[in-house]
Amino acid sequence: MSDQPREFAGKQATGRERSVDRILQILEFLHGHGEGIRIGALAKALNAPRSSTYTLVNDLMEAELLEMAAEDGRIFFGKKIYLYGLNYLRENPLAKRARKEVDRLAKETGETSEFCTLQNGRYTIIHMCPGTRPFRISSAVGLQIPIPWTASGRLLLAGKTRAEIEEMIAPDDLRLPDGRLIELEQFLAAVDQARSDGYCLTKGLVDAYTQCLAAPIYAADGKVEATICLVLPIDSSEEQNGKLRQRLLESSRTLSAH
Repeated sequence: MSDQPREFAGKQATGRERSVDRILQILEFLHGHGEGIRIGALAKALNAPRSSTYTLVNDLMEAELLEMAAEDGRIFFGKKIYLYGLNYLRENPLAKRARKEVDRLAKETGETSEFCTLQNGRYTIIHMCPGTRPFRISSAVGLQIPIPWTASGRLLLAGKTRAEIEEMIAPDDLRLPDGRLIELEQFLAAVDQARSDGYCLTKGLVDAYTQCLAAPIYAADGKVEATICLVLPIDSSEEQNGKLRQRLLESSRTLSAH
């Protein structure tokens, strides 16, 4: 995933606006980077003055939005960010219902279940519940993965034009972890197929041990706004997948707004 900083302010931004934009850049960089970083390295990554970066980071630490590790001086998200995220899951109508449905689905099927959306052009896990089988397939909340690597990604692009999809997909996104390359035309065809089928199953993309079965969650306007999915062992049979697909589609209908 990319952790390149984004530009937020225009050329005519005021000093206050530039500070807000820089704070947003810091938070977004840390999210994409996925781990702590020293302030000097952060300033370099953002191409920002060290002095102002130190000032902003200190302000964010005083507000408990960032924390610094005592052992190595790396800064990362603080406890308040975590609490804000919990509030989102509790109060956002779809996230609140999806959280309960994901937990129910994992308990009923014994498989790892996830609720996912698009965030900054990446497939993002908003909530997950691990399965109950002895060999558990785990994932991580907040994990961002290139869209072409996932079944959910194909559904989340359903309804978008070719030009919109090409703008969202970087060339590196089509390169799987094991080095295999997904051809763009092949991926676009898979998006069309997922839209037509109303679900998507992918096998052995992120690794050789899992397959992913995903169903769309529709907004009131009929567009796919999120997905609910099951992460399955690669040897799950077609018969079992068929049963799980029907159960997953029930969850999809429960969560969809139309």
